[in-house]
Amino acid sequence: MVITVAAYVMMAIFMYIIMKKKMSPFTALVLIPLIFAIILVATGQVQDVNIGTLIRQGLFGNNSKDKLTAMKGTAETGVMLLFAILYFSTMLDAGLFDPITNKMIRFAKGDPMKVLMATSIVAAAVSLNGDGTTTTLICCSAFVPIYKKLDMKLMNLGVLVILQNTIMNLLPWGGPTARAMSVLGVEADILGYLAPGMVLSALYVIFVVARSMGKKERARLGIQELTDAELDELTTISDPEVLEKRRPQNFLINAIMTIVLIGWLVAGSFIDAIEVKPVVLFLVGTGLALMINYPDLKAQSKRIGDNAGDAVQVVLLVFAAGVFMGLFQGTGMATALTESIVRVIPKELAGFWSLIIAIISVPGTFFLTNDGFYYGVLIPFAEVGRQYGFTDMQMALASLMGQAFHLLSPLVAFIYLLLRLTGLDMGEWQKESAKYAAVIFVIFVVTIVLMGHMPLYIAQ
Repeated sequence: MVITVAAYVMMAIFMYIIMKKKMSPFTALVLIPLIFAIILVATGQVQDVNIGTLIRQGLFGNNSKDKLTAMKGTAETGVMLLFAILYFSTMLDAGLFDPITNKMIRFAKGDPMKVLMATSIVAAAVSLNGDGTTTTLICCSAFVPIYKKLDMKLMNLGVLVILQNTIMNLLPWGGPTARAMSVLGVEADILGYLAPGMVLSALYVIFVVARSMGKKERARLGIQELTDAELDELTTISDPEVLEKRRPQNFLINAIMTIVLIGWLVAGSFIDAIEVKPVVLFLVGTGLALMINYPDLKAQSKRIGDNAGDAVQVVLLVFAAGVFMGLFQGTGMATALTESIVRVIPKELAGFWSLIIAIISVPGTFFLTNDGFYYGVLIPFAEVGRQYGFTDMQMALASLMGQAFHLLSPLVAFIYLLLRLTGLDMGEWQKESAKYAAVIFVIFVVTIVLMGHMPLYIAQ
């Protein structure tokens, strides 16, 4: 009972502090769970637990065969982020995305709506690889300069990128669907059930959300009728420091290298024989990018030094999220939270179990990592659901509905990269994105229900 109360109080305090900006995300992720863990250990509520060990497990994972207590750890993600940021920062310095930026400016010709719709289309296409970090780096590298040149709101960029990545994250090689499949033993044909809702949601983002944003931006900025001279001015780099970093002569080899890297990431999701850890691909890619574009050792050191600040700040937050999960799960607060949710649901609602799972998946995947929800919350919920006559596929689909909100969680590592590259405040970005995510959630649920894949009610 005490641990359950502690879990709810900790999550409430954490979210309040984050939303009200009382502490930075880094200090909140580390200190708040640490304080609660110390209190639980000191008062004897949690025994035979070493806080240092729990933190280490959150960072580096453990070897537990029990999926309820298994943790992957965030260290590998952090290291991958380090090299991914350095790789794409190097490519940005070398000017790989300049032609994309130039073509987009010329395509839009000062029309904010075209820029916003292009943003959503590119974000959806790039998100096919299932990696939020890659999507963020590519989209921000290509579009942030355009938004700044046209004085458009970067909030719109941050919202469109996260919405499309949210939708494409449901592909079977994405994190949540893969976990749901492994927990409930369903096959990859789950994509056939998810695809209609995903397509409708992606079209909603492109033709409703982006167009709505575009109308507002048109009213605020107007459609600038830019002459060829003005377009040339917008696409011409005049800063001598920027020009010094550019390597336009290497555009072709940089483009090929980047396409191969991203293609390898995507293909590795389908073909086990060529699967390579993203951290390895980005590590090797960073080394090649630096060697090809900046063969001089002093130039390499300067590029690493100039870009390391952004990389380190993001990596620190990833490690902090690992500390949070290590303490939250290791002290039993995550399990206690799960059990309390199961106990409060009346038996009269048994026939609505799939809908209950769908609704609970919203806070469940927001307050917990995907590992915590699918390997923690979903396992007992699935056991109860089977007793009520629901199939594993129905419950797997239901558990994925809340993914509409998952990527807004402060526990998702790559969102800190998105927020940093766009300069957005987390609380404001969450509130702006959530209203569109709510519609995506409804589209997901309604589509699955109308197609008969998730019954609203089963008579008991």
